[in-house]
Parts: sequence; C-alpha cells; structure tokens
Amino acid sequence: MIKVAWAPSYAHPLPENHRFPMEKYALLPQQLKHEGTLNMENFFEPTPISLEEVLCIHEKEYVNRLLNLQLNRQEQLKSGFPHSKELIERELLIAGGSKEAALFALENGIAYNIAGGTHHAFKDRAEGFCLLNDIAIASYHLLTKKKLKQILVVDLDVHQGNGTAKIFEKDDRVFTFSMHGDHNYPLRKEKSDLDVPLPDGINGNDYLELLKSNLDLIEKKIDPDFIFFQSGVDILDSDKLGRLKVSIDDCKERDRMVLEFAKSNSIPVMACMGGGYSKDINTIVEAHANTYRLGVELFE
Repeated sequence: MIKVAWAPSYAHPLPENHRFPMEKYALLPQQLKHEGTLNMENFFEPTPISLEEVLCIHEKEYVNRLLNLQLNRQEQLKSGFPHSKELIERELLIAGGSKEAALFALENGIAYNIAGGTHHAFKDRAEGFCLLNDIAIASYHLLTKKKLKQILVVDLDVHQGNGTAKIFEKDDRVFTFSMHGDHNYPLRKEKSDLDVPLPDGINGNDYLELLKSNLDLIEKKIDPDFIFFQSGVDILDSDKLGRLKVSIDDCKERDRMVLEFAKSNSIPVMACMGGGYSKDINTIVEAHANTYRLGVELFE
C-alpha cells in the first residue's frame, strides 16, 4: 500500500499577504480522497524529527537559534517566512514525514510526503521557504541506520536544490541531480553532481528529451539504492516564478519518466512536493495530484 505523510499543520496559516500558497497542503489530500486515488488508510501523520537527527545535518548554533526564534529580521526575510513557534514545529514535522515516508518506500517501493522538498536549506542557514533540509536529514538516516550505499536525489523543481547540493558536495554516497532554470532563483548556484541549467522559455518536448538523456546518463554512472524525487510543479507555463513553457501534461510525463525509472530499476522512491506558484490553485493541485495518480498506476 502506498503511504503518504500528511498532517493538518502542513497547511499552517501565514499572513494573508504572504505569496507562498499554503492552501495546496490542505487541498491536495482532499482531492486525492475525493477522486478515489487514495483513501484514509493511505495517509499517516508523522512524528516530528528528533533534534539528534537534525544535528546530523545542521549546525548546532543555527538549530538552537531557529528553535528559540532568535533569527533576526534579515535572516527571516531570506528564509521567506515570518518565524513562529508553530512554523518551526511544522518544519520538524515535515522532516519527520520525509524520513518516515522514506522508510515506507524502502519496504514497499514508493511513498510520498505531501510537504517536504526543502532543498534550499543549508547546514547553517535558511533560504527560499526552507528552514531544515528534509531530504538531507532523511538521506543521512538511510545511509547510517539502514546502511544504504548510494542515494540519488532527482530534483526537478524549477529552482536549483542549492542547499542539498552544498550539504552533500563532498559525500559520494549521495548523487545530486538538479534540472533547473538557469536564470532563476537562486542567482548563485551551488555545484550538484549533475546540473542541467534550463533556458527561459524551454518547451515541454525539449525539457523531456533533456530529462530522458540525463536519466540514461545517471543509469550508466551510478547504481543507487534509493531515490528522493523533488517533484515541484513550478516548471509549469502557468507558474508565476518558473519562466518555462512546460504544460501540465508534460509535467505529468516528467513524473512518469522518473517513477518508471525507479520502478524499472527496482529502486525505492520517495516523492516530496516542492514548489508551485501558478495563479490558479486548482492548477497547482491538479499537477501535484498527477504525481500520486501515477504512483498508484505504476506501483499498485
């Protein structure tokens, strides 16, 4: 059975003028249950990640300041969030959700976290709506507790997974693959194991050809035990921040390619949501829902 991490606090409210579309975290599970793709048995409420596991990735001084709400206004602006006790608790829960979903995927082939993909968080700082790097924390758990030898991070958010790339830049056990807008945020890119910078306005056909060729390259280069899939839908042509010309059908085909890559190679995969900033929230929810529909189609 496919398992999906979700908790009510994923949709933690922020000020009305905040641009980050938190509504999707509540609407997506409703849509998936309404259409029958998933039911209540598929969802589980995760346990917050332990401080010990956070400190395996993040620096102690940063974590202490974060937990005690001591980041200054400039640091909070860089994170994209006005900080609160509830927000920090949400971040710990999301990281716990990614770890637990990864463990479910390890046993059953696939699992999801309806939040997560906080790939801009560095060891010592928050950036771009990301306070703690859930993919990095979950990867470290699998490497140390489950003795996996090689993890592949497939990051297809339109923004480079700069925090994840930096965290694992000297760790050969984690292969970071990021396909992202060349001229998009972050302006200063880190070095992933494989970076594919995309020009503004790239169309769906060219995007998918690039993805296929690079997945083929990865297949020849490494033999991963696990895949973390950052399935952001900010690649859509309707996205306010994306700058690409990828349709919702092309985005679905992207997800199919990644999930089929995992399935055909018998590699467990955990998908987390990532970004999505289309003006119409229904477009965001529909694009994310496709990732789950394909998981049911391919793995059940």
